[in-house]
Amino acid sequence: MDERGVLYSEEGNHTVKEGCAVMNGIEAEEWLLAFDSTQHALRMEMLMEYLDLDIDTCPTPTQITAGCALSIQFQPDDLGAVRTLIRSERVEIRGIFYKRNDHYIQLIESAEE
Repeated sequence: MDERGVLYSEEGNHTVKEGCAVMNGIEAEEWLLAFDSTQHALRMEMLMEYLDLDIDTCPTPTQITAGCALSIQFQPDDLGAVRTLIRSERVEIRGIFYKRNDHYIQLIESAEE
């Protein structure tokens, strides 16, 4: 955990099972996309709405350092669709996070992971 309270998962220390992150046996259900650019956040919001995904645009939590004040919350079951969308549309992200015990855990740092 860093000074902001963000936990970083180590390679091999997490799995994705049935739309939920399982890390050390703990499931998380709150998912968040963070961006370094407002342009990418707004574009991703439009793309996700076009696919009729259940999303909520919200302020980026202070625990997450990102260049954009907007983040997008999405449903755990949509993780695969979100990752595919990021790759296919070349949307730049700061990362995909999930919240557990008031800490944001970074599951994915970029679309290539």
